[in-house]
Amino acid sequence: MKSKWLKNCIALFSITLVAGLALACVNEITKAPIAAAEEKARREAYESVFQNADFEPLENTESALALSVAAIDSANLTGCTVDDVLAAEDESGNIIGYVMSATSPSGYGGDIQIAVGISSENDSVTGFSVLSNSETAGLGARCTEDEFTAQFAGKSANGITYTKSGAASDTEIDAISGATITTGAVTDAVNSALAFYNEVLKEG
Repeated sequence: MKSKWLKNCIALFSITLVAGLALACVNEITKAPIAAAEEKARREAYESVFQNADFEPLENTESALALSVAAIDSANLTGCTVDDVLAAEDESGNIIGYVMSATSPSGYGGDIQIAVGISSENDSVTGFSVLSNSETAGLGARCTEDEFTAQFAGKSANGITYTKSGAASDTEIDAISGATITTGAVTDAVNSALAFYNEVLKEG
């Protein structure tokens, strides 16, 4: 009986070991393609939120992103993060704005990561896109639809609020009907990017 028990333990251990090694191999094989696909999607989102521009890393990207924490805290958006930033340049290499991704943890289904473009020529949002979300289909997930995302272009880079009664200024957007939590999370993510722009990137 003891010998049979030992054999079963060894067999179970062997199966677990082989399965673990196989999973590790699969993870290693797929890691690079997944990362490449995510980077491609991010670049495409940047191109959609800031058109007709070339994107280049900042000379001090890491230190700039480190400063975003204080800017976000100062704007009372603790928990949000700015995850990435690139300078948007014209054909002559002049910086005309920035594109960045930011994340709010406060979505109904968890994290919502967005991409936003900001013009430094007129301090306005050039475009907005949702990179990832886990919101409810038919409700919060509508944050990816053009009817909602198109509202952000042209809005003031000084900060954005949402309203349920119809946007009436360049600092307001219309909330998604029945999805106030999602709207709030998206707005927080955008405002995190705007706070970073105003406190760290904006000149003068």
